[in-house]
Amino acid sequence: MESRFTSHPDPKAFNARVWEIVRQIPPGRVCTYGQIAAMIPLPDGMNLRDYEAFGARWVGGAMAACPDDVPWQRVINAQGKISIRKMGGHHRQRALLEAEGVEFDERERIDLARYGWDGPPSDWLIARGLLPPPGRSGPEQIQMDL
Repeated sequence: MESRFTSHPDPKAFNARVWEIVRQIPPGRVCTYGQIAAMIPLPDGMNLRDYEAFGARWVGGAMAACPDDVPWQRVINAQGKISIRKMGGHHRQRALLEAEGVEFDERERIDLARYGWDGPPSDWLIARGLLPPPGRSGPEQIQMDL
């Protein structure tokens, strides 16, 4: 993997898109870092394989720097778990999610089939030049050429 991809070519624009998506996640639902990354088109000159390797990390960086109006607690890792943060932030994240009705199992995981968010409406995505979340099916599926 090339070091030129350690951060997005335009971190400010990428972060703004991440925050715009995360603001759409309703209370009681969660989305993974990778699912959010997959809704954002690839940067120019980057192939899908590299983006898949770095996109979720970039979303994590955006979430670490998000403004107060972004419901950061609703973004979790692909295992359905809260990513451990410094200074106990993961305890606060769990409390916020539980206050929204999200339940954790005995392994401290969230059931993504039950609490996972399937993304914003298709018209919202299209208006912003974003892609459908992975696995979206049915009438909300968007057909876009990549």
